[in-house]
Amino acid sequence: MDVSVNVPTANDVLVPETLLKKNKSCAKAAEAAATKAADLLAKLLKRRDIYNRARKYRAEYQAKERLETSLRRQAKTNGNYYVPAQEKLIFVVRIRGINNVAPKPRKVLQLLRLLQINNGVFIRVNKATTEMLQLIQPYVAYGYPNMKTIRELIYKRGYGKVDKQRIPLHDNSVIEKALGKFNIICVEDLIHEIATVGPHFKEASNFLWPFKLSNPNNMWKDRKFLHFIEGGDTGNREHFINKLVQSMN
Repeated sequence: MDVSVNVPTANDVLVPETLLKKNKSCAKAAEAAATKAADLLAKLLKRRDIYNRARKYRAEYQAKERLETSLRRQAKTNGNYYVPAQEKLIFVVRIRGINNVAPKPRKVLQLLRLLQINNGVFIRVNKATTEMLQLIQPYVAYGYPNMKTIRELIYKRGYGKVDKQRIPLHDNSVIEKALGKFNIICVEDLIHEIATVGPHFKEASNFLWPFKLSNPNNMWKDRKFLHFIEGGDTGNREHFINKLVQSMN
């Protein structure tokens, strides 16, 4: 008597549930590892890009400084005077409070975001801002900041305005999220845009929250009424603003 034997095919054999779970978990782990590797590579490339940008900016600053020194020496050798280009950037610090402020200067202080005493902002030099500074001279001290002052202010006192919130610049992602569309992705980009008064200076300056500085030690006079050139505290200090800001930072 012949007995027919059915041999099961590969489709008829059930795969164990444990093997299915293992294959699924292995596939998920491989996908996660690939995603992590891609993220690490992107982060590495971005860090290299930021480093190259910082190195390029440093070379640019050094070349500008060497050119200024060369032109000054050349003028002295020829018996002439070297007149540097007009400054394009001003740093303004409010040094007086809210008592007895006339309506027009009060409005100008609001427009410049100088709402509290010892607040400071960067301003582009043009006809409008020059006339506004003339109106508020009794309440502010201002001048032309150098690269050291700009860098220390942003690194130490820099806060960004993100969704109307005051956020510390603890990571380049904060800057990239707000200013990435303007090709400003790191702190060095932000410093370069402010220092050189670049094409997106307005956006970069508005992104920076007004700096909250400290009182300088033994630098204020008893009454802040006189202009700086008269031995007081208010008005234009030109390059002497750097000493004041570094004592307040």
